[in-house]
Amino acid sequence: MKRGNALVSYESSDEDESPKALQEIVSKKRKLPGLSSAFVPKTPVDNPSLHQGRIRTTPHVEGQYAAYVYVPLLLDDHPALHKLLLKAFTDAKLIVPPLHPIGLAVNANAEDNPSGRAKAVRELHVSITRPIYLRAHQRDELRHAVRAVSLSHSSFKASFAQISELTNDERTRTFLALEVGAGHAELKKLTTALTPTLTSLRQKDFYADPRFHASFAWALLDRPPLPAASALNPSPLPQSPKGAPQVAPSNSPPTTNVAAARDDLDSADNTAPQDPQRFLSIPCFPSDLVPSLNHTFGDTLVSRLIGSFEVTELRVRIGQEVNRFRLRE
Repeated sequence: MKRGNALVSYESSDEDESPKALQEIVSKKRKLPGLSSAFVPKTPVDNPSLHQGRIRTTPHVEGQYAAYVYVPLLLDDHPALHKLLLKAFTDAKLIVPPLHPIGLAVNANAEDNPSGRAKAVRELHVSITRPIYLRAHQRDELRHAVRAVSLSHSSFKASFAQISELTNDERTRTFLALEVGAGHAELKKLTTALTPTLTSLRQKDFYADPRFHASFAWALLDRPPLPAASALNPSPLPQSPKGAPQVAPSNSPPTTNVAAARDDLDSADNTAPQDPQRFLSIPCFPSDLVPSLNHTFGDTLVSRLIGSFEVTELRVRIGQEVNRFRLRE
């Protein structure tokens, strides 16, 4: 059979459609409605004005949880120690007015506690890890590791040896802390037992030469001066309240070590940030502050009835959630 050579010709609709017709077709297409703001996650904004001038030392990352492991010390179970720390804090604040309490039932002023009531949490923390930052799928691994460590280590007695000054790694805050004496070796074993898990999570392990402690007060450190522009228009140094002693700089820099991990994991909010410079800060504690506190309170602190405590459990805080694990009896 012989095929014909004729081809059927079809009219092209594209040629008949004018630019105006194409525009009408496009305009008839429906646009999808915008996503409701309720489904858009809000990124926290660091607001120092709500945290006595504290600033976030690690940027917020969506889906990341701040965490650390610690030994709790409930001051309601140690009223004599609580009373001693209240006196020490009161004496220190007369010399360093910008001082803030940690875990003490201080009748705070409006700056420390807007409600004007005593702090509800009367608890000190002895940290055994640095602040670490986990993804959601890593949380259970840390919890399981802390549980395993608690089941393999027995409870023990510890005690405080002296009052010390420590600063955080970022040198944004300085702390008054009770440094652990007896029980140091046992705490070191706990940190060593957690090291493999921290390594697997790609987190820093604890310090090679740790100084286990419980912080009970803190103050902001002066921020480093800004470059060139601030040199032309330097800001005045913060002034102590009228009638209060001036804060003198120390002759030696404060010891840099981990200090109050829980207080460096500051929560953020969605309020516009304010200038943290309006909060009083200091270059460092006066050189005679810590020796004076140890001279006044040291003998009482090291007494068996005041500075001794039982380490019976570990706690792990991940975000706002706290899990407890009892040590072996």
